[in-house]
Amino acid sequence: MAPEDGGEQPVGDGGQQPVGDGGVSSEEGFSGAPDDEEMPLTAHIEEMIRRLGIVILVMAVVSGFTFFFADRLINFLWYSFLPGDPSACPDGQACPRVYHPLGLVFARLKVASLVGFIAALPVFVYQTYLFMRPGLYPHERRYYLASVPTSLVLALVGVAFAYFLILPLIFSYFLFYSEDVAEIAFGLTETFDLILLMMGLFAVIFQIPLFIMLAIMMGVTTRRWLEQRRIIFWAAFAGVAFLFSPDPTGMAPIMVALTMVGLFELTLLLLRWTGR
Repeated sequence: MAPEDGGEQPVGDGGQQPVGDGGVSSEEGFSGAPDDEEMPLTAHIEEMIRRLGIVILVMAVVSGFTFFFADRLINFLWYSFLPGDPSACPDGQACPRVYHPLGLVFARLKVASLVGFIAALPVFVYQTYLFMRPGLYPHERRYYLASVPTSLVLALVGVAFAYFLILPLIFSYFLFYSEDVAEIAFGLTETFDLILLMMGLFAVIFQIPLFIMLAIMMGVTTRRWLEQRRIIFWAAFAGVAFLFSPDPTGMAPIMVALTMVGLFELTLLLLRWTGR
């Protein structure tokens, strides 16, 4: 029977949801986040630019400091994957060759920028937290703050993953299909671009579990929603892998895509196991 005019209406889909794990209390649901306040669009843009400037400044400072030790890092990375001795360059060893007058300078800048980029990742996460903080509830702030050191740890794990597994496989593959038909000359710029690109890319790729966890804990999405659309995410991962990989043979992008899909699925499996 329908209620009389002026009677109390039943609560439907638009009613207040019960408080649960990560839910919103009735007070929060109606009043918004504790520090939320209206700001003009120009103020938001100015703050965003200022916080982005802080990230760029941190990256520049770390990169500038690293630049003075870049030669050591170049030799360390180069001879970690290619045969040779940095003190000598006899025939048969994969010594770097410079085909551009500024090739070595660019290589130093690139390796310094990679170190600065990794160091700036947690700063970026923290600055996005400060930018969004007024609109976050207390439990969301805790999640976001916990992600700052986690971001750095995941970036280092991604770099280590590329260093110990991906890059050795890629260079072994390149040497295998090339050494019997041609004498290989390793250009410093092209080869080092591949090394740095893979390391930087995997530092970003390993942020996937963090982004998924944050999105679910803050109520942006759900595990079921992600599972139902996993094919779309797989296709997007493959597109990103082939877009950013300089390897025309397809091996490097396939390894990148498989890593992204694996991280995505392992994160969903962990969430299912924990009941989130």
